[in-house]
Amino acid sequence: MPDGNSRDARCFQQIHIDAARNSTDDFNPFHEPRKCGRIRGNPYAGAIVLGFQLEQLLEHEVDIHRDLHGERDFIAQHGLHYSNYQLTFADALVPGEPFGIEIKPTITRTDPPSLSNRVLIRKDTGVVMTGHKRETTEPLCVRERSFASLPDLRKAADRAFLPGTRCFLKRKYMNTGNAKNFVAGSLCDQGYYFDELEDRVHFPEMFPVALLSCALLEKAMKEQHDFMTDPMVYMSHRVCVDRRVNRGLRSNDVLHILVEGPDDVVSEAGLGKSSIARVAFRAFGVVSDGQTLYRAEVEMAPLQSIVGARRSAL
Repeated sequence: MPDGNSRDARCFQQIHIDAARNSTDDFNPFHEPRKCGRIRGNPYAGAIVLGFQLEQLLEHEVDIHRDLHGERDFIAQHGLHYSNYQLTFADALVPGEPFGIEIKPTITRTDPPSLSNRVLIRKDTGVVMTGHKRETTEPLCVRERSFASLPDLRKAADRAFLPGTRCFLKRKYMNTGNAKNFVAGSLCDQGYYFDELEDRVHFPEMFPVALLSCALLEKAMKEQHDFMTDPMVYMSHRVCVDRRVNRGLRSNDVLHILVEGPDDVVSEAGLGKSSIARVAFRAFGVVSDGQTLYRAEVEMAPLQSIVGARRSAL
């Protein structure tokens, strides 16, 4: 893959969306072909590709880039244990819609050491997603958090708020079959991550993070949110995965997903700044021994606010 070059056009079909949403228990009606047309004010022509599905594809393309350019040695030599994604959603993809991916040349720094690539997903009508993938020695999003004061997550009720806290708990289990389907549904080579004959079990970073979608949806259901009349969509994702913890994941490992929020995001005023009302959720993926696998900040906005802002810009 040449540096900065767009990959040949490809497209998702509904079967890919179904594989991704089923493997992560994502029941958002935006991805359901029988329900998406009933969402109030839905501007999309059909079910849309999952945001985490696109991010899995970006992870895979950057992984291939790292392999082709000999960057794994730099990561190991400098202890770049944290894999960071900072991504902004500009549009959506529907089944059959061609798109391309661009991975810009790697920027290498030594003080402090890091690798960084700008990434881009584009379709004929414009940008779908843009942002950066960075490898660093420290996390780039969400402050370190101690969970010592929380109740024992192994005994806490699933799909419920932890007593006396704002934390909603969703408990999931790592499953290689689901991960394979998520990878395949994201147009990636599942053999890159899993091969029983070669004793290869390497959960992609984005699979356990993608389970956050189910946690957010179940939290919203608990709060009696109406998905059909007040739809919310992703604006941005900031995710940091500890690759050391991720490397140790095996099938049936427990993952505790903690979600806090929403909190209002203060919009920046001025030329070119967005006036769309947004809210932010913070999330942590904690494995059974208490280690933090990932931390994330997810910004969302009401669909009607986005549609209204686009109309005003015309």
